[in-house]
Amino acid sequence: MLHIENTLISQLQNSPIYKSSLEEQKTNNNEFSKLLIKAIDNVNELHQKAGKATKEFELGTTDISLAEVMIARSKAGVATEATIQVRNKAIEGYKEIMNMAL
Repeated sequence: MLHIENTLISQLQNSPIYKSSLEEQKTNNNEFSKLLIKAIDNVNELHQKAGKATKEFELGTTDISLAEVMIARSKAGVATEATIQVRNKAIEGYKEIMNMAL
């Protein structure tokens, strides 16, 4: 019986449908990870711009207004909060999957 199961598993893994599905899954995972990295980089860039604007305002090196500084800092804060919410939802989904009965 075990030999038959191993043979069936082997046949499934060698089938073109399984292989194409596996390749598609790898591509989708790769695209998702690229999207996630891009989003985190965007949040990081917003924080860097806000820090630069704050520093320039404090030093008085450019004609940047307090309103522009506050807007830059608010954008960075909102982006961070959104990122945290996405992380929390991902963790919540992971925990829900792990608690599913098999």
